[in-house]
Amino acid sequence: MGDQGDMAIVVPEADVIMTEAAPVLEALKDVVAEPEELSNGNGVSSFDDEVQPIVDDELALTTEEERLWGLVRDNAADFNAWTELIQETEKSGSIVKIEKAYDVFLGEFPLCYGYWKKYADHETKLGSPEKTVDVYERAVKSVTYSVDIWMHYCAYAMEKFDSPENTRRIFERGVSFVGTDYLSHLLWDKYIEFEYSQQDWSRVARIYTRILQIPLQHLDRYYTSFKQIARSRPLAELLTTEEIAAAAAAAAELEAKAAAEANVQVREAAQAGDVTPLSDGDGDASAVTEAVIEAVTEAVTEVVTEVVNEAKTEAADGADNPEKEVECGDSKALEEYLAVREIFYKAAKEWDSKIRDFEIAIRRPYFHVKPLDEAQLGNWHRYLDFVEKEGGFEKTKKLYERCLIACANYPEYWIRLVQRMDTEGQLELALDGLRGATSIFVKRRPEIHLFAARFKEQHGDVEGARVAFETLRNELVPGLLEVYVKQANFEHRQGNAEAACAVLDAALQSEKLKEESRALTVLYIQYARFLDQVLRSEDKARELFTTALDHLPTSKALWEAAIYFEVSHTTGEEQVYRVDALVERASAPLRPDGSPGLLLVDREEISNVYLEYVDLFGDFDAIKKAEARHRQLFPSRKSLLDSKKRTSAELAGPQAKILKPYVVAAVTPSPVAAPVVINGQAWTTTSFTPQTAYSQPQSQAWQQPAPQLQTQQWNHGYASYGAYATYAQPQPQPSVQQQSVYTTYAQAYQPQEVIQTYAQVQPASSYVQPSPTAQVQPSGTTVYYGSYC
Repeated sequence: MGDQGDMAIVVPEADVIMTEAAPVLEALKDVVAEPEELSNGNGVSSFDDEVQPIVDDELALTTEEERLWGLVRDNAADFNAWTELIQETEKSGSIVKIEKAYDVFLGEFPLCYGYWKKYADHETKLGSPEKTVDVYERAVKSVTYSVDIWMHYCAYAMEKFDSPENTRRIFERGVSFVGTDYLSHLLWDKYIEFEYSQQDWSRVARIYTRILQIPLQHLDRYYTSFKQIARSRPLAELLTTEEIAAAAAAAAELEAKAAAEANVQVREAAQAGDVTPLSDGDGDASAVTEAVIEAVTEAVTEVVTEVVNEAKTEAADGADNPEKEVECGDSKALEEYLAVREIFYKAAKEWDSKIRDFEIAIRRPYFHVKPLDEAQLGNWHRYLDFVEKEGGFEKTKKLYERCLIACANYPEYWIRLVQRMDTEGQLELALDGLRGATSIFVKRRPEIHLFAARFKEQHGDVEGARVAFETLRNELVPGLLEVYVKQANFEHRQGNAEAACAVLDAALQSEKLKEESRALTVLYIQYARFLDQVLRSEDKARELFTTALDHLPTSKALWEAAIYFEVSHTTGEEQVYRVDALVERASAPLRPDGSPGLLLVDREEISNVYLEYVDLFGDFDAIKKAEARHRQLFPSRKSLLDSKKRTSAELAGPQAKILKPYVVAAVTPSPVAAPVVINGQAWTTTSFTPQTAYSQPQSQAWQQPAPQLQTQQWNHGYASYGAYATYAQPQPQPSVQQQSVYTTYAQAYQPQEVIQTYAQVQPASSYVQPSPTAQVQPSGTTVYYGSYC
């Protein structure tokens, strides 16, 4: 698309635009009406407002137009389909079709200033001047901070408007919004060109004075041009009415000061006897002072008259020969005039030196549907950080306005804007930005609506937050787990536990209706945790787990969560009894109704971890029962005794495990050598080659160089509760990021190395058969989370 666009962050300013436009519209006989549909806040239609293409019988749609309208109706975010539709519509030459296509398209993509310009051109060619002005007014309301759209509007006004004042008013509106943009030289050049055409040199000089206070990209060019004009035109022509009045006031002040000093001198002379004061009979004593003042006034008048006459002569000479440079280098007034502007220029250059690198890195300052690269996104964040720290509120606000042109499709920048305006105490600006984000620019992104709900709740708008959640659940992302959980937590914060449970119940019912719900397991776990830890209802949580396991008997994460729940809520014999009952159900190959249970590898893992648990907490009968069940269910698997062996790194204590958490994954075993007997135990020896070291913490999807290397993870989905295999309250988390299906919960297991106690279902070649005389350990090692050391 390649066109630059802006948007009005502050909605009230859009109203100001239309208010300021009143004189222009009035000059056009008030024929320009407000657009009928402004529900999206930018003066254009959109499919979200249920706008449909309407044409009369004489302008019926062609087959191709009908096809393209169908595409954009099905997917209003399909930019390519829109461009094809506009191109096809433009071929017809029908202004009715063109207006409808552009109205709906610009409702979806209001930042595309280039299409606003094309729309205005069509109205100029096929419509009327009033409609053209209407389009431009809607454009500057939708993309208020676009330099280009203001420049095009002003160019149109220069060409078509008869009144210089109306044209000048358009320019002033434009520079008030985008005049400080680093690339606003396009608009300033057009403004100077207009005033040049009017031969109003005082206005030209005033424009240059304003420009020299702004760190623009072409600041040096403007400063050079201004000095040339100042030295080629009489100073009297460059001074504005305000400056002349100020000079007159200064002269009057100087005159009054001189008169006062003269009066003091007369009085001092009279007291010294040099002057004989007039008596009451001889006249007014102030007559002497008045005489002195009159003399001074005459002298000043003579000087001023002389200066004015010289200025008139210079003006006449300049009119006869505009290229002739006025010989006024020695003029003190001119040098002072230029010195003030030089101070402005230097201050602007100083700020320019600080932001130039940021500006150079902005390669796409306009809006486009294509994503920005990481370098530009990062540059915007760094630029905002810098200006927020050193630039003050106005500079910060203006930079956000520019940023949210190029980054309009990124919710993170809208969230940052809202938070910053709120921090600055500008709540209205924050709400205006949030409204624009949720209703126009990133209205289909769930994260902005979640943020809106939290922000509104923070500022007491409970109903507004509830509406945001309902919009997410019913319209944007039905079934998104995060929405259900956050809304339930929101209702709980409002003191409405029943409403919170109703939200989660509705979520469960919705997910149960799906054939394959990926969120149902986690939703059950979240709901149980809410009942247990927030509402302190242990019985309801246990009942929910029972229902969940009946509904999802093949979910390993759900079994683990239920087991840990019992571990954390019971003690002694009751704990062992409840956990044993769950493990017995989980490790059974078939359910009571004959349907299959968990996978073999999952059932064996749960049973193995339980063997260690019961060995620590159970009595002899419980241990015997668990071992007998394990042998019966997994007869070909390895002995539990092998799992009791520990490596030297494990025996060295937790510090060694923390320092080298990846040593297991970085081993490349070689072929198994003959077993070595140590202390009566047979061991196999291997040589290994360490792999490339990890420079940063990696996820625990560790590489397994040999089939024997395996990873036991007790708890994926309920890991935030802790580790069932630790048989205690949740332990401190390792610094390594864990990887599991449910990545929102931190892993609670300390990584440890142990000798492999059993093998998963693998090819026959991956299992080393123990010799008759000694048990041979596999050559590899594994990471095990179930340690109770």
